[in-house]
Amino acid sequence: MEQSRLFTPTNASSLVFLRIALGLLGGGDILGNGIYYHWYLDEFSGFTFSYYGFEWVGPLPEPFLSLFFVGGFLLGIAVALGWRFRVTAPLFALAFTYLFLLEKAHYLNHAYLFTWLAWLLALTPAWREFSLDVRRNPQDWSPQVPAWSVWIFPALMGIVYFFGGIAKMNYDWLIAAMPMKMWLQARSEMPVLGPLWAQEFTAYFMSWAGMLLDFSVPFLLLHKRLRWVALALLFGFHATNHLLFNIGIFPYLSMVLTSMFFAPDWPKRFVRWIAGSRDNSGGRSGLLAGARSQVQRWVEGWQSVVSRSSGGTNAYWQYQARMMKPILAGIVLIIGVHILLPLRHWGFNSDVAWSEEGHRYSWRMMLRSKQGSGNYRLVDNATGEDEVINLRDSLSSRQYRKMVTHPDMILQYAHYLHELRLREGKDVAVYGRFRVRLNGRKLQPFIDPETDLASVQWQWFGSKQWVLPEVMPTENPVGE
Repeated sequence: MEQSRLFTPTNASSLVFLRIALGLLGGGDILGNGIYYHWYLDEFSGFTFSYYGFEWVGPLPEPFLSLFFVGGFLLGIAVALGWRFRVTAPLFALAFTYLFLLEKAHYLNHAYLFTWLAWLLALTPAWREFSLDVRRNPQDWSPQVPAWSVWIFPALMGIVYFFGGIAKMNYDWLIAAMPMKMWLQARSEMPVLGPLWAQEFTAYFMSWAGMLLDFSVPFLLLHKRLRWVALALLFGFHATNHLLFNIGIFPYLSMVLTSMFFAPDWPKRFVRWIAGSRDNSGGRSGLLAGARSQVQRWVEGWQSVVSRSSGGTNAYWQYQARMMKPILAGIVLIIGVHILLPLRHWGFNSDVAWSEEGHRYSWRMMLRSKQGSGNYRLVDNATGEDEVINLRDSLSSRQYRKMVTHPDMILQYAHYLHELRLREGKDVAVYGRFRVRLNGRKLQPFIDPETDLASVQWQWFGSKQWVLPEVMPTENPVGE
């Protein structure tokens, strides 16, 4: 049977590099969240915002939640080492998915992306080269993997870049350079670079450059001669973002995925170059020489181990042939979902930056600055008694900051308050009084204060009349 190009045998080196990088980055991210949000801030001991459809996911009781963060970190290390990969990789993906679903107020685009990457990695034969599994069972060694298991990752990263650029093609970002002006002004006191950030030209340059780079970089990376130019531009782009903004592991994750656009054997050639490099005198000397010698010993030791392999490669490729149609269908489905989700906001009669309809899962990264404030007024339906809920007393600062600008979270907490009062024997109406500012404009009413949110049910599609539209000033029609 003729193989599709997606099943062509391809060098496994870049997939191995990805396995190691994702294991270390993901494991470190799980532990970092545990250290900061759980042990330091204790944010999972009270109310948590869940994703609709995943209301059943909640914080584990102690000591199991603490064990989860430690265990997730160890699973990442196991994945990086390729130890019991077919068990630890799905468990690692499950752990990261649980972390992602644990608190909606912590939503980050790169966390959503990483969740997909972790599950996809678990489905690949990333453990069949340079892993503890192969060292234990050399007969499972395969220096080649099907092309789909390598190219699915840069394909996803290309979608992220492309739709990130498309999302930046709006009035605020390109014509008003907002919110870039606000962000850079806030960093004008930074040593050395502060005066540069204070210049208005810098905000326009970075806004346009970011849009053009995101939009064009997938195509540049597909061109062999322009690939290195794209890599240099992306390195500068992500380094600047890391300097200016607190965006976690995203710059590192992006560079790792960008490297997947290069020839699949680039890590192997890089290791050979290090192992074979010599100083100008033709000999080896110093710490660098010692490191090179150690790398060479590792390479030679690995080659001696896998040289005992026999029979595993043929059985593996026979399995791939049987799975060709299901794998192909799965790839088409995954790519289709990631193309359609960023377009869904066009199905809503609202501005996505204001209403948040279609914002998540759409690679609308660092696009708007929103601040808000508000509270709830509870009215007892039997007695007419009023009660005002001060949210800062019951939510963490991050939860409050996110909730007051996201209608779904406002509705979710309104239902929570209603259920609390029902358990106390009171039937109350819940009215939201929230005001929001988008990209430096004036505060405006965000939620209809006359709508009883306790009687409103969440709907995935359709107009939400209880979310008030932004009223644009006629003298400065930003966003029209």
